Amino acid sequence: MTNWKEYRIEDFAEVIGGGTPSTKNPDFFGGSIPWLTPKDLTNYVNKFIESGERNITEEGLKNSSARIIPKNAILLTSRAPIGYLAIAANNITTNQGFKSIVVNPNIADYNFVFYLIKANIERIKGYGTGTTFAEVSATVVKNLKFNLPDLPTQTVIAEILTSLDDKI
Repeated sequence: MTNWKEYRIEDFAEVIGGGTPSTKNPDFFGGSIPWLTPKDLTNYVNKFIESGERNITEEGLKNSSARIIPKNAILLTSRAPIGYLAIAANNITTNQGFKSIVVNPNIADYNFVFYLIKANIERIKGYGTGTTFAEVSATVVKNLKFNLPDLPTQTVIAEILTSLDDKI
């Protein structure tokens, strides 16, 4: 069996928060850039997601802390609620209710990391803090520790899990 090594998420991925353009400016919404909120993942059962209920414009992107999240990034809701999960099927943006994980493909397989996080959602929820509603910070997500096998083994495991998901 392959050797597994302990990593923090920040060792194999970039963690990116989201943002919301001012809703007072109608020029920021209705564009062509997919923009997700945790609501878009409520009762969402697919692994990949292309878009949500709303889109933002280039101007909305420029005038907010939202960032383009690349295809294959893992979208993890970090508040209201913690723990909804999907993979970006294309470039996308999110509001501040997400901590998106952009995996370095030279170290980790994004599909493997998706299943790893999915299997550890309850543990991740346990790190939530806050009085109005629980939230997991970027620092917490970056410092989450996981054991990973070598990249080829990750890919094989992810392919098996994906195959099982497809059958379900």
